[in-house]
Amino acid sequence: MDRDTGPPFRDRRQAGRFLAARLQPYAERPDVLVLGLPRGGIPVAYEVAQALRVPLDVFVVRKLGYPGQEELAMGAIATGGVRVLNAQLARDVPPDVIDATVERERHELERRQRQYRGDRPPLDVKGRTVILVDDGLATGASMRAAVAALRQLAASRIVAAVPVAAQLTCDELRQVVDDVVCASTPEPFLAVGLWYENFDQTSDEEVAELLRMAQKQSAAVREPVHDATEVG
Repeated sequence: MDRDTGPPFRDRRQAGRFLAARLQPYAERPDVLVLGLPRGGIPVAYEVAQALRVPLDVFVVRKLGYPGQEELAMGAIATGGVRVLNAQLARDVPPDVIDATVERERHELERRQRQYRGDRPPLDVKGRTVILVDDGLATGASMRAAVAALRQLAASRIVAAVPVAAQLTCDELRQVVDDVVCASTPEPFLAVGLWYENFDQTSDEEVAELLRMAQKQSAAVREPVHDATEVG
């Protein structure tokens, strides 16, 4: 796709529907669940889960910034109490500094989880096929951290799925997941936001509301249907 053609997606919801069309082999499978990376990945993941008729949940990942170079990730923590460290970077950091960084980010992770799902526990990924969704991939750092965390949580199969991404990042991601679905890989890529007409920041409130809607819809699907002709 040529950059001169303009943004292919109106917004994240439309991008999610476009992505879902590429994920139809996973539709209505009882072992499949969709996890969205907050915040921007949730509107995309909501549309994917609705189209595939599978459960949706949020998977919160917090980067552990290297001291003095906070944008450089020496590791990450994620939903489920998982901690992943980059051994090469973390070996130069004193353990107490790592622990302090983990504790700080853990508070923010827990705050977001409470805001997003309330008291509802996270969905169990053990033995499941997980479709991990974000609104796009530039470097893929958050996606890689989430994948590492899901491996620790014993997901049986991990699918990384995004509407738009840099081709090189998609190729590199194939080394750590079971399937990669990058619906659009424009060149030159430059940045995720360039490929959306509306790339406004997704709010915590929107994330929480979409998760509530998905939970209600999943519950409605599971609700047994009673034949009106039956006599109690």
